[in-house]
Parts: sequence; structure tokens; C-alpha cells
Amino acid sequence: MKRLDDRAPHMARLCIIETDFMKTADGSCLIAVGQTKVICTASVEEGVPPFLRNQGRGWVTAEYAMLPASTGRRKQRDGIRMDGRSVEIQRLIGRSLRQAVDMTLLGERTITLDCDVLQADGGTRTAAITGAYVALVLAIHKLMQNGILSKNPIQAQIAAISAGIVDQQPLLDLCYQEDSSAQADMNLVMNHLGEFIEVQGTGEGRAFSKRELETLTDLGRLGIRHLMRSQREALQTRGEYLVPLPRVVVATANSHKLKELRAILGGICELVSMKDIGCDLDIEENGDTFEQNAALKAEAVMRFTGLPALADDSGLSVDALGGAPGVHSARYAGSHGDDAANNRLLLQNMAGITNRLCRFVCAMALAMPAAKTLLVRGECEGTLLDAPSGEGGFGYDPLFLYKTGKTFAQMREAEKNQVSHRAKASALMLDIIREKL
Repeated sequence: MKRLDDRAPHMARLCIIETDFMKTADGSCLIAVGQTKVICTASVEEGVPPFLRNQGRGWVTAEYAMLPASTGRRKQRDGIRMDGRSVEIQRLIGRSLRQAVDMTLLGERTITLDCDVLQADGGTRTAAITGAYVALVLAIHKLMQNGILSKNPIQAQIAAISAGIVDQQPLLDLCYQEDSSAQADMNLVMNHLGEFIEVQGTGEGRAFSKRELETLTDLGRLGIRHLMRSQREALQTRGEYLVPLPRVVVATANSHKLKELRAILGGICELVSMKDIGCDLDIEENGDTFEQNAALKAEAVMRFTGLPALADDSGLSVDALGGAPGVHSARYAGSHGDDAANNRLLLQNMAGITNRLCRFVCAMALAMPAAKTLLVRGECEGTLLDAPSGEGGFGYDPLFLYKTGKTFAQMREAEKNQVSHRAKASALMLDIIREKL
């Protein structure tokens, strides 16, 4: 179906966040998501509600209101008795944003998040949550700058978005006209770990299936990544160091690979292993190319965890052997990961051959829900020795002589990480991760 603003079904609306919109607040922003505009402010007060006194814990709460002209047709102001919808939404905002803060580090003080809708075109509650998070971080930043807090209490990044089924088509981030005619609609609140904080789903015109539910939640994950990028961009130079890094699962059981990737990509994202995330998949690497195997692993782990997944498939390609060991590098001698046996067999197969040109190859894949898997490739040329040299590294490193006159097994880790095939692929992937996560 053609959307009113020509967006593709999986595309979120443009999100613009202007920080410090209210100079008198401890933290504030104006968030515009499409034509929906919300002022979000954070106010800090010493003390907590009576039920929390003398416990050393803080509190985060919220209020929400739609200004009279926000819908185009004047809405009555909320008085002492608020309408049920506003009460429901402000409770949702409070519940959601409390997940962002370690209350024991906040101390006995209250942060109130006020969300006032200036203009409504669908998704006011989700825009309010997304904007209120930015206001909250700015208020925490001020507390830390002023020496009132010594430790960062922000423990999660929070954002929210809608998705729905309109004319049988799953759509992300519904505007008012789409939302008002949706057969099913959902509001999703998530953290940076890809975990759900709240899922509100309703079959307005018809029931929806498990497969449709999974499609909508995948669209939601995609949209929330987009919003979290907008939040981090808005917080640059003002509290971005408080926000947790986006999490990516590395689809490998190889601790050496994970260590190298963390050294190369550290500070850009939080890399966790499959074991860390409780993923025990045994993925068959039956692709014909490094790229196919990398994509297979990344996509399998992404589907299992719902998180962005990074996988690489790497190996040694020897010219005189027609590219072997190639994709079979880790199991060249039969048993997976038997480095000594693999090296012995390779030297046997190269006995008497003078052409020793070879290259390490690394194909790297980033798989994300509801998005196309992205691939990069890095290569590092060298010469195959006729005997191992060096005690470091792993795999074929002792046989791979780089142009500096050292094998990978003779290099320090930092030295290898500057020139290796994985370093080259990671440099290309780094740009993708910065753009996509």
C-alpha cells in the first residue's frame, strides 16, 4: 500500500530532537516525530514519596497532557480530574523510564518527567517516552556536573515506537490516519539490550497471528534502533557518555575472535558472546563462500536473540592450492579447531611447491531484525612458511609471514590488530555499525 508520506512499510518517521528547549528545566527537549511534537522536561526535587522514605532510593515519575489545540480541534484542558487516557499514558511513561535508572544511585530525590503534546499525529505516547529519556539523561548529567551524584545511575537506554497492520500490510510508526484505520496496532517500549519493557497490542479490526506479531515486533526493533540513534545524536557533547552502548551479539564460540573484535570495535558497541546471551545454537557452516557462512551465522543468532548479530567467517587461502583451505580452514584436517593438525596437513600439501603466496580472508556480516544483512570483506596478503614460527596467535598464524618480516604469531596483539584481515573487515564494519546502530 502507498503511505501518505511515501514511506516504505519498514521506515520510521523522521525524528528530530532539540535539547535544552526549556532553559528553566533541569533537562528538556522538543521531540518531533513526523508531525507529532512533544515538549519533554525533567525536574529534580529532593525527597521521595512517603512509601520510599528512609530507604536510600530515588523515584522517577511522569505527567502527560495534550494541549488544547494539539489535535486541530480544541481539546478540553486536563483539570484536577484528568481523562483516563492521559492517566494511562503518564503511568506508562513513568513505568518505562524507571527502567532506565538505578534508583539506589539516584539517592532520595525525585525526577518528574512532564510530557506536553503540542501537536498530535499519532504516536504521542511513544514520542513522549523517547523524548522523556533524553530529558532524563540531561537532568542526570546536570546532577553529576554539579557534584550531587558521583556515580552514573543511567543503566539502560529506552525508546518506544508503534507498529500496526493497515489494509493487511504490517507498517512501522503509524501516523494518526493509519492508526485510526488499523486492523491491529501495537506500542512497543524497549531497552538497548533488545528487551521489551512494555508491549501493548490490540486487534482493533481483527485478530492477528503469531507470525504477524513477530513481524510487528521485528519492525519495532528496527524503528527503536533508529530512535536510539537520534537520542544519542541529540545527547552528543551533553551526557552521551551516560548512555549505554548498543549491544551486538558476536556469533562465535572462538574466544580469540571475540577478543580481537572487542579490541577493534570497543567503545562503539557492547560485544557479547553467544554464551553471554544464553544462545547455544549449533550452526552448520555449509556455505560455499566466506560471505555465505558469515551471513548464515549472523542471521541464525539474530533470529534467536532478536538482537543485532555480528559474525565473521575467515580462513587462509593459498594460491597454489586453488584457494584451499578456504572455508574449510578450521576443519582442514577433519576435526574443527585442531590448529596443530591443520598446520601439519597444510605443510604436507605444500611440500615442494615454490609458489607460497597466500592471504587471510575475513568476511563479516551484520544481521538485524527486519533489515537486509550487510556484508564486508577484508584480505591480508602474505607468504606461507615451510615451518611454524612464533608462539602467539591462533590457527595458521605461525605459518603466515607478513610483509614486515614477522608472522602473525610473532606480532603483538595490537600490532596484528592494525593490519590483519579481521582488522580490515572490522574497519569497514565499523562505519556500518556507526550508521545503523
